Amino acid sequence: MASQSEMAALSARLDKLYEFERAPVTPDRLHAGRRFAGLFAGEHVAATEFVIGALFVQHGLKARDLLIGLVIGNLLAVLSWALICAPIAVQVRLTLYWYLRRIAGPGLTVLYNVVNAGLYCILAGAMIAVSASAVSLMFKVKHPALEDVYPNSVEWVLVVLGVGAVVVLLAILGFKKLAQFASVCSPWMFLVFVAGAVASLPKLGEFHSLSELWNICNTKVWNGESLQGQDKWGIWHVLFFAWFCNLAMHVGLSDLALFRYARSWRYGFYSAFGMYLGHFLAWVCAGVMGAMVAGLNPGQMAYQAVGIAGAVAVVLAGWTTANPTMYRAGLALQIATPNWPRWKVTLAAGVVTTIVACFPVFFMRLMDFVAIYGILLMPIGAIVFVEHWLFPRLGLRRYWAEERRVLVNGPALVAWMVTLAACWAMGYVNVHLNFRWLPGWFIAAFVYMGLCRVWPQTARGLAAEAKPASRRPAAEGPVKPEPSAKRKGSGIAHWLFGGAALLALVVCLVLPFRVFLGDPGQLEANLAEYKKWFLVFSVVYFIGAIAFAAGRERQAA
Repeated sequence: MASQSEMAALSARLDKLYEFERAPVTPDRLHAGRRFAGLFAGEHVAATEFVIGALFVQHGLKARDLLIGLVIGNLLAVLSWALICAPIAVQVRLTLYWYLRRIAGPGLTVLYNVVNAGLYCILAGAMIAVSASAVSLMFKVKHPALEDVYPNSVEWVLVVLGVGAVVVLLAILGFKKLAQFASVCSPWMFLVFVAGAVASLPKLGEFHSLSELWNICNTKVWNGESLQGQDKWGIWHVLFFAWFCNLAMHVGLSDLALFRYARSWRYGFYSAFGMYLGHFLAWVCAGVMGAMVAGLNPGQMAYQAVGIAGAVAVVLAGWTTANPTMYRAGLALQIATPNWPRWKVTLAAGVVTTIVACFPVFFMRLMDFVAIYGILLMPIGAIVFVEHWLFPRLGLRRYWAEERRVLVNGPALVAWMVTLAACWAMGYVNVHLNFRWLPGWFIAAFVYMGLCRVWPQTARGLAAEAKPASRRPAAEGPVKPEPSAKRKGSGIAHWLFGGAALLALVVCLVLPFRVFLGDPGQLEANLAEYKKWFLVFSVVYFIGAIAFAAGRERQAA
């Protein structure tokens, strides 16, 4: 067996693989709540919302079950961010990657990050495939069917490879600019969801009252009939799906990286902007658009509902969300490729992502993947939660793995594997995938606590601390911000561009309601007029918004 000095030396070498922030965020780097509200609102109106909203229809939900399930499930997700993730984040001010290293050891943290990177690549691949569904319309390429696992044609593979190549190139050359452009896209993409649903409802049937409209929703959209072999869902399936859709981020604690910049743990409640604008309203709107399209084709859905602007929105939604996801995968992979420059790591992640995107099973079965993704990473969140909050109350020492210079926290590894085995075994007793994570969390927590009491050389061999350990590596102290330059005055052109962008958004919101409230006998003519002007004012919005954002950046420079 390796000696303690050899293990310590290996642990030190593994530490050098990290390029993340290793010191807690200092008070001068904390952000106001409005930044978190904007971040959540933008991040959770994404390409995958087109797929998930349509899949709710195909799982045979009734409208009442969907709405109630989404209200409660999204509330539980918000509470998970606010009561589980954010409080730990504001106490330790560390990313999960480095905080996990203190608890689980550098070896187990490497394993976690490699798994995380692979899952990020699959998620980004699903987003690229969504973009490809819109591009395929231009080239009249046959879109994969819902039951397809492998690519259905050479043409589909070529479209995906082309879209993937563009996304990878943009991620390598201009991540910062892409992130800024994504913030410009977010409010417009949200309006595309709303406009598409509002303008599509009259195509599903004529109505003259709210009761008739509700009847159309119950018979033409969420009619309780599952399609193409999909299992039938009810209110509990929706509730749990909405709760665990971002399981790795809140209960799994990945968003420690985000909330370590929060001034208060209460900023976790700002996640409601993402849950109820994205995971409620966008899913409902996507369901209405999906009811008009046979199969699962996000590009076709948006094109029929919003015209050319809708197809463009699907493309933009795909690559503006695939890029940061692929970027995160690259960051996680850097621990295994410490000598590679970032562009090579991003290229490697991009190649894997693009190959994954060619296989329609990853976005056709997106709900199953989201469940598996959350279950795979959830046990680590339970382990961190237990050690952070419960160890002091149980008389166990926090961060014992760090103090003993342990390469791999044995109890944590066993708890992770046992939990995954238990969640897999639940399938043999017909426990739906949506419901497995909650008992799995408790299994991980109790197994870890139990093992730490009996495992040799663990927390029981150290006296319980009087206060949280405060040792931090000194190699990477926080960098003090440079004095900010005085802002230059804003010119009138800057504000004119901003005003034009805002006015264009208002018009884009009004246009679909003219179809919704218009004469049913003129429906096709009203739809054609609405799609034309929506495209025109979308162009106006992007010109004004990009110019306004560029002017604001020059002022801050």
